Amino acid sequence: MNDYSITIKTYEKKGVLDDITAVISNYGANISYTHLYVEKNNMGSINLELEHVDDIDALMKDLNEIPEVHSIELHGSQLDIYGKRIIIVGGGAQVSQVAMGAITEADRHNIRGERISIDTIPLVGERNIAEAVEAISRLPRVSALVLAGSLMGGEISESVKQVKKENNLIVISLNMPGSVTKYADLIVTDPIQAGVLAVMAIADTAVFDISRLGDNIKF
Repeated sequence: MNDYSITIKTYEKKGVLDDITAVISNYGANISYTHLYVEKNNMGSINLELEHVDDIDALMKDLNEIPEVHSIELHGSQLDIYGKRIIIVGGGAQVSQVAMGAITEADRHNIRGERISIDTIPLVGERNIAEAVEAISRLPRVSALVLAGSLMGGEISESVKQVKKENNLIVISLNMPGSVTKYADLIVTDPIQAGVLAVMAIADTAVFDISRLGDNIKF
């Protein structure tokens, strides 16, 4: 049994998604992620990440028999292609420095077989950052969050507590004023080192284990 990613092009019509999920359910497969959008000419595109697929050829054959399905493409799973994901959120200057360390360290591990991708979003404002942190629960493949700013607390801290409760997520924070550092697994003063440690914390090819450091450790 394997994991796959498929892209289904369909004619836009009520009930198509129900028909597709019914076929997938009949095969006992689990849909771990889906993204749907409407293209031009009344065509829809559905990207599905499937887990525990026993017979992908038979599944695709049955999906093709749905009248509204135009075409199906089979891909490797997003986890296989892009791997684990690190999200860096905060002020532009700090984010860029954390990204520098993370990308450099990720390259070292990726040439040894890892697939680690780095996403950044420079933001200002407590509400904006809190919303970005909260939305991480709805993003696929996220393994670590780095909070890169000069002052974070309040709503941001509440969002960090929530995502840590809902997800198996490593949170690294720069050493800064504000209550957010109370909820981070690791507090790092140097932003470049924060990026390096974030990659090391999630890489299978690293010997660094953040859980052995204890809680709320500062560097």
